Amino acid sequence: MQEPFDVLVGGVVYSVFPEEDNVYTIFKAGSEFGKIEKDTDNVWIMLNPETETPMFGDIPEVDAIGQAIMNYVPEEEVEDDDDDEE
Repeated sequence: MQEPFDVLVGGVVYSVFPEEDNVYTIFKAGSEFGKIEKDTDNVWIMLNPETETPMFGDIPEVDAIGQAIMNYVPEEEVEDDDDDEE
């Protein structure tokens, strides 16, 4: 499973915690924003916090977060080469 990561949307940092099947738990400014799910390439759906069923409606912030998730490229881990220098 993918490790959590941060995305920047409109000057706000969102922490993204990947779950299963294109579902992500999102935190905004340290508080839980909610869960979002990818519907189509450009449409993301907010999930109801109690039932986790889709809440349909155009929420630009959710779509922007989803687009940032799609554009996210994980940083490559840098190996520590300090041991080789001795």
